[in-house]
Amino acid sequence: MRRPDTPARPGHPATNRRRIGRGRDRRGTRRPRPLRHRPGPPGGHPDWRPGRTGGHAWLAYEHADYPGLLRALPGLLGDAQLAHAATGSGKTASLLVQAYRIAASVLVKLGQADLGWFAADRAMAVASSDPALSASAVVPIGQALRALGCARLALAATVPATHRITAARPPDDTPGILLLRGALLVEAARAAAACGDTDGVRELLDQATSIAVQVDGGDDPHRVGFCPATVTLARVTAAADLGDAHEAVTRHAEVVALGQWLRLPVEHRAAYLLDVARAHLMVGDLLAAGRTLIQADRTAPGEVRLRPAARTVIAELTRGGPLPADVASLATALGLPA
Repeated sequence: MRRPDTPARPGHPATNRRRIGRGRDRRGTRRPRPLRHRPGPPGGHPDWRPGRTGGHAWLAYEHADYPGLLRALPGLLGDAQLAHAATGSGKTASLLVQAYRIAASVLVKLGQADLGWFAADRAMAVASSDPALSASAVVPIGQALRALGCARLALAATVPATHRITAARPPDDTPGILLLRGALLVEAARAAAACGDTDGVRELLDQATSIAVQVDGGDDPHRVGFCPATVTLARVTAAADLGDAHEAVTRHAEVVALGQWLRLPVEHRAAYLLDVARAHLMVGDLLAAGRTLIQADRTAPGEVRLRPAARTVIAELTRGGPLPADVASLATALGLPA
């Protein structure tokens, strides 16, 4: 895929020295230990377990431990590259693709979408001979392209990918393929929403819903995190992206009542709450936007304190008048005027 024209790289987001990712969170869920890369000779050393390290990296991502990930990723990528160069096996290819995918997702989160696109493109290059592995790499490509303002390119990448991994008889798709197709359809719907294509969003999310009822939340070999709750939340965020903030707020109330979303990783929930806060701002409900922002910070501090998107929400709240005490405290912690 040809690299799209990209805007100038945004500035580095303000860092937060608060330790994130140890002990238990406020809901009692165990947080991962700080991710430390332990280098070892790749390509067959019995004590080097890249799969385990990759699993820890995914867990850190799901808990929004982005500082820990940024520290560990160079070593993880380097070892995965050496291991794949030494063996060329499908297992090492999968591990290298996952490492690139994690890097891409973190970079997009932190406002470095151009670098995120590059990492996702490297994942595609490694996975080129494996249709399912290639499809898993398309997910972060779609995310990066949307963040770069190239929503039509994101749509052009994700929709064909759903067809390439479809079996001759869809009922025969394995659970892993179904999860991949569902994740791609959700990402395609977000791209369609960014394009203002209301009918396309509805069609894509309806297809994702039909897949969601077939998955039981079991094994997720490609770590795409697709489930019925992700489709439900995507309908809210897509409504906000389409400019229908009232529908987004209404649907969010239904999401809270059902409670399914609480099963999702804290990273996903906090990112979703930032989108809901944006919807509240669009309808002029600054108090609800502030409450939602604080809820997101309590869910996953790293998602709020390290992402440019959260700083944008706070800046909008500041322009609306004096901030509530908890929001003002958060703004001060981020170095923003309260």
